[in-house]
Amino acid sequence: MRILVVHGPNLNLLGEREPAVYGTLTLAQLDAYIAAHARTRGVAVRFYQSNHEGRLLDRLQAARRWADGVVINPGAYGHTSYALRDCIAGIRVPTVEVHLSDVEQREAFRRVSTIADVCIAKIGGRGKDSYTDAIDLLIERAGAAAAPAG
Repeated sequence: MRILVVHGPNLNLLGEREPAVYGTLTLAQLDAYIAAHARTRGVAVRFYQSNHEGRLLDRLQAARRWADGVVINPGAYGHTSYALRDCIAGIRVPTVEVHLSDVEQREAFRRVSTIADVCIAKIGGRGKDSYTDAIDLLIERAGAAAAPAG
């Protein structure tokens, strides 16, 4: 299985940005944690981070023939971007929306997700484990889809 992990805007500042909310783990440390988990599950992962909406769309579209699944932390674009929503719908790759913090317990605007209806799940509030839970869910879903009927 091959999974693209996409980090949206401001995630490059992990470890510096609001550590009380997002923790002290850097993006490089987060990617290493995810990669180690993926290896134990036999999953190939690729990582991408951008602060630019169009670049996120380009990367998702480019990966649509490689990736069996996508884990995306859309950052603020998850609350505002219909372009991101349409891209996820268009590539037709199972996608899980993740957040480090529990967005349901934060500001009202964070409770709105423009991409939720085109994702197979939304996982948040589990810190770095939001990502590993998403990988496990994609593996489980792929296994269920591959299982013979009956």
